[in-house]
Amino acid sequence: MTVKTMTSMERVMTALQFKEPDRVPLFLLLTMHGARELGMSIRDYFSSGENVALGQMMLLKKYGHDCVYPFFYAPVEVEARGGEVIYRDDGPPNSGEPIIKKYDDIMKLKQVSVKDSPPLVKVLKAIELLKSEAGDQVPIIGVVMSPFSVPVMQMGFDRYIELMYENEAYFNKLMEINEEFCVEWANAQLDAGAAAICYFDPVSSTSIIPRSKYLETGFKIAKRTIGRIKGPTATHMASGRCFEITGDLAETGTAAVGVSVDEDLSILKSRCRGRLSIIGNLNGIEMRRWSAEKARDTVRQAIVDAGAGGGFILSDNHGEIPFQVPEEVLFSITEAVEQFGYYPLNK
Repeated sequence: MTVKTMTSMERVMTALQFKEPDRVPLFLLLTMHGARELGMSIRDYFSSGENVALGQMMLLKKYGHDCVYPFFYAPVEVEARGGEVIYRDDGPPNSGEPIIKKYDDIMKLKQVSVKDSPPLVKVLKAIELLKSEAGDQVPIIGVVMSPFSVPVMQMGFDRYIELMYENEAYFNKLMEINEEFCVEWANAQLDAGAAAICYFDPVSSTSIIPRSKYLETGFKIAKRTIGRIKGPTATHMASGRCFEITGDLAETGTAAVGVSVDEDLSILKSRCRGRLSIIGNLNGIEMRRWSAEKARDTVRQAIVDAGAGGGFILSDNHGEIPFQVPEEVLFSITEAVEQFGYYPLNK
């Protein structure tokens, strides 16, 4: 193994400045795997910030990657409004019954006080504890759902698409409420010790809506929201495509974009060079069945395609590695980064 010459924080910050660090940064975005390390069910693991902080530090020590990721689960923001969370034994918690059943319910939504919400306080506690352990050596990545994408959990996908296209007044009201929450939630995580915010925005992906609709909606919302977040952000498409909107994403003020496995890294790197860093794009679903050789070859090709000149962080393409991915595969990924990821890159 090559001895590290930079801290993880230095490595990531250098890459985001479009310079070459000592090696390509690696983000293993592991959420549920800490439960396995602690011998807990997923439900019990997410019952406290202390569990998540301990699990993240154990995963950091085990795999030697370049971030800690105190993301609990996407519907924590809906849970903060009294929404239902459905737990699984082998996967991420999901949203239950929508809290918005008819458009008039939007007008009844009240602003959530982040620091008075038990589900959100648990996340902040995890961040605070990680900050006390990791200090400034390893970036802590906070997470928010974008105001434009979170309604999929608030009211269901079909109803939200109808709202987006058919009722501008209610749509704008919901965005106003969600934007205020998103800004407060992001800044609370930064205040707790997060180094940056991952802004999950899959509905903005051209896999879901055309660029023309994005420019009318998600783009404007992101520009307003990200402009009020008091720290760096990375916009993540959560497996969705972004090629057509990379220039637009850069204009929102975000520093990086999480990209789909369905897009060519080398082409994206050329398109984003000097404007957006790229995070991605290992296939988390296929990763469950990878051999050590497959992991090595895939990591090597990703580094060849996007590593030169910095501006690249190797990660999965969805922003959450499935619980079923075995530790042997995760070790193979980290070993491949050690083998192929040091600069100057040997193509």
